[in-house]
Amino acid sequence: MANLSLKNLVKRYEKTTTIHGVDLTIQSGELIVLVGPSGCGKSTVLRMIAGLEEVSSGDIYIDDENVTHTSASKRGIAMVFQSYALYPHMTVKENLAFGLKNMKCSKEYISEQINHAADILQLSEHLDRTPNQLSGGQRQRIAIGRAIVRNPKIFLFDEPLSNLDAELRVQMRHELTKLHRKLGNTMVYVTHDQVEAMTMADRIVVLNEGKIAQVGSPLELYNHPNNIFTASFIGSPKINLLPVQVINNHNKKLTLSLFDNNAITLINSISQLKTNDSLTIGIRPEHLTTEITNDSIPLEFTLDEVESLGDSTYLYAKLFKKFDFRIKLQGQYNFKENNNLTLHLSPKNILFFDSSGEAIHDIREQNILTKNDVELNVVVQE
Repeated sequence: MANLSLKNLVKRYEKTTTIHGVDLTIQSGELIVLVGPSGCGKSTVLRMIAGLEEVSSGDIYIDDENVTHTSASKRGIAMVFQSYALYPHMTVKENLAFGLKNMKCSKEYISEQINHAADILQLSEHLDRTPNQLSGGQRQRIAIGRAIVRNPKIFLFDEPLSNLDAELRVQMRHELTKLHRKLGNTMVYVTHDQVEAMTMADRIVVLNEGKIAQVGSPLELYNHPNNIFTASFIGSPKINLLPVQVINNHNKKLTLSLFDNNAITLINSISQLKTNDSLTIGIRPEHLTTEITNDSIPLEFTLDEVESLGDSTYLYAKLFKKFDFRIKLQGQYNFKENNNLTLHLSPKNILFFDSSGEAIHDIREQNILTKNDVELNVVVQE
């Protein structure tokens, strides 16, 4: 196990900068997942940690030792790639042994490491087979096994499950999580799949255009995103965002214009907000429900499309015939397109963002009154 620190890490390609001063500290034994859209720089960061990509500026520390200019083979790191990169003419045993033979390890040590990895990954019965005789999941286990036999300080995974079908991905997610618990090594895992990130990570690092948007536990990022980008990237389907504007803010009352004649008044106003300031309200699709509670907010929708998934129902609708909304309801419903539907929102689930897209965390318990017979009570937790 080892800790890992990135200090003001920058990557430039001629005149283009792709990584902009990334700072990150990973504790020994953590499983950290880097997520973000295609081109955000997550694989570039991983390759710089591995020593496969040159660092333009900044430093990389492993166990407090600066390894920025240390060769990849001497960093104590093992990397598992998106492709299995197995030798098709070699048996499983030979594939697992290949790296250790190049390191001039003894036959006894190689045999011990192979048996250890094969036992962990349930490959013991397949050691004499070639990769083309095995399933995709088993091939990926071999690729992981080649990393395990090296006994590295840190494991790096670059989208290792992206070539597997949906069922195998779920299975391998669980196996990798169990592997982390069993080995206890520090792991850095890159994926574009937020389900993998949410289910596997101790902490998630959200990257956007080569910069860190937020770092936190999966539930922290889901419940308390620091900005609109994180709120939009974490959660499926994506969060719904509504623009609002400050009408006035005085006597501890903040009135917001949602659209048309709908106005919202919040008791205990935010002192820094001024008339005509623009805000954004965030509502997650799964936070809308057919159930009415004492403090629930009624919202009127017109349905455009209904998708039934068996265990859940996705609705694509317009809020008050104006804003496109994504809605996820648990269970099965017999809704029809173009029907009008009233759904309810718990006030504690509303997120607020300022005009720059940063979260407003200092709205505490608020009482909200609206025109057009819509009465709301909003709580946004710090």
